[in-house]
Formats: sequence, C-alpha cells, structure tokens
Amino acid sequence: MKRFSLTINFFALLLVFCSCKQTKSTSEKIDNSLPYYCEATFTPHWLTDSNSVLDTFHRIPDFQLINQLGDTITQKDLTNKVYVADFFFATCPGICPRMTKNMKILQDSFLNDNSVVLLSHSVTPNKDSVSVLDKYGKEYGVIPNKWHLLTGSRSEIYSLGRNSYFVEEDLGLTKAENDFLHTENFVLIDKNKHIRGIYNGLNKTSVQQLIIDIRWLKSH
Repeated sequence: MKRFSLTINFFALLLVFCSCKQTKSTSEKIDNSLPYYCEATFTPHWLTDSNSVLDTFHRIPDFQLINQLGDTITQKDLTNKVYVADFFFATCPGICPRMTKNMKILQDSFLNDNSVVLLSHSVTPNKDSVSVLDKYGKEYGVIPNKWHLLTGSRSEIYSLGRNSYFVEEDLGLTKAENDFLHTENFVLIDKNKHIRGIYNGLNKTSVQQLIIDIRWLKSH
C-alpha cells in the first residue's frame, strides 16, 4: 500500500512541474474567464493577476516596425492597450481579404476606444512598402493609428509570428527561416503583453467571441 501511495504522489508532483514552469497554473481557474498562453500548443494556464508566475511568463517582446503612415511602431505605442495581431500580405488573393474584412469588424466595434488597437504584420515586407500598405488600408477602410499595417525586417516579423505569437498551426514541424508564414489566426494580447486568446480570423463566430473577450479583458 505504501508503494502504491508513493507512486501516486510521484506522478502528482510530476504533473505540477511539467506545465511550462507554471506551478499551480492549470489548476488555478479562479475568477479569470480568460487563460494565459505561453507556447505553440496553446495550452491554457488559469492564473490570478497577482500570481508571481506572471513575472516570468511569456510576453510579446519589443519590436520596431513601420506602419502605413511611415511611422515607427514599438511596444511603447501599445502601453496600456489591449491589441489583436494577425499576419497577411497585400497581394494575397485567398484568405487575407476575408481576414482584413473581419479585422475591420473589430475596428468598427471599438472605433472610439483608444485602449484597443489592431496590428496586421506583412509577411512579404519586401513587397509591402509603406505606400503599398497605405493604398491597401484605404481600400479596406483601415483607420491609421487605430489599425497599424506593419512592414519592416522580414526576419523580425517572422520571428514575432513563430516564436512570440505562435500563430502557425503546424505543430511538431520544424520551419526553416525561408519557409513562408501564412496563417488565419488572430491573437489577443493584454495590457501586460501576455497572450490571452487565439481565434480563427476567417470565422465570424470566432470574431464575435473575440469581441466579447476584448470587452471582458478591458473590464478586468
């Protein structure tokens, strides 16, 4: 009986220590209705805002990109803001126009709310110059400074997409640096640069859930 008890205790401890360094993370579903995420599997971690784990939890790192107005955008421009990030390219004939139209639904839903911002990163920054993005934005009704269409270093954008936002769904597959990044995912980021949700940007029901989650996040 003792040996059986020790085996149970060992596996209980193993489960606690194998959750992305999150002690008590997955079992702490108290008040928060939105979890935190720290890696590409998007395993939810339910944490209180005061949990010390958040001090070292995954955050979106600083970046330096250029928007459709030619302005430099960094994390400083997102201070105390909730934002949604996605990845697209201006000449995309397939999913990007649909994603852009759904991002506009988000823009219109928070039109007069300066605490909510949208970021769309070009995955073909060598082609999507400031002027190209400006034209694209005008075509789709993008409001500058509310919705940033971003270009810049390809390596920085791809690193953000794969290593920070975890937007690709090809889990378990190693991507080479030159492999094209293409995803329909929208990612919700809170005021502390933590990932709080991932959504199908082609699905209007998913987009409506994102709107609900943004409102919840702003109220907490």
